[in-house]
Amino acid sequence: MFRTVEEFLQEWAMESEATLRLLHVLTDESLPQQVVENHFKLGELGWHLAHSIPVFAEQVGLEMISLGDYRSTPTEAAVIADSYKQASDSFVQAMTSAWTDESLMDVRKVFGRESANASTLRFLIQHQAHHRGQMTVLMRQAGLVVPGTYGPSREEWADMQAQG
Repeated sequence: MFRTVEEFLQEWAMESEATLRLLHVLTDESLPQQVVENHFKLGELGWHLAHSIPVFAEQVGLEMISLGDYRSTPTEAAVIADSYKQASDSFVQAMTSAWTDESLMDVRKVFGRESANASTLRFLIQHQAHHRGQMTVLMRQAGLVVPGTYGPSREEWADMQAQG
């Protein structure tokens, strides 16, 4: 559990950058990629990640920008990446201007159950990681080269081996 706002912000910086690295690889043509019909498309997952930031912010009592209707997934990959960055930056700004370390211990009703803000923030990070994992599968199916997240991807590892 996070003990300080700064501790969370440091981890959020790494996690949101990992998400942005994936989003920046997406192409407009790759957005409709899905495993099977009626499952998330690659673009929908990216849009869901962007939209989840203001949803979680609202759950912990922070006010930030809105990205509009989550059901209107953009058809341009750059719009998804830019929206994610805007949401992440707005989230950080809202937190740094409104919270103290003690705010992390505040308990709120979150998605129907009691949760300390620090626990909700941990869930936000886990939620991002969960959907990034789904995205990497769809990205490979779409023929995209997946960047490493917590270590090198297969392609990055091969490049490292080739360089000796």
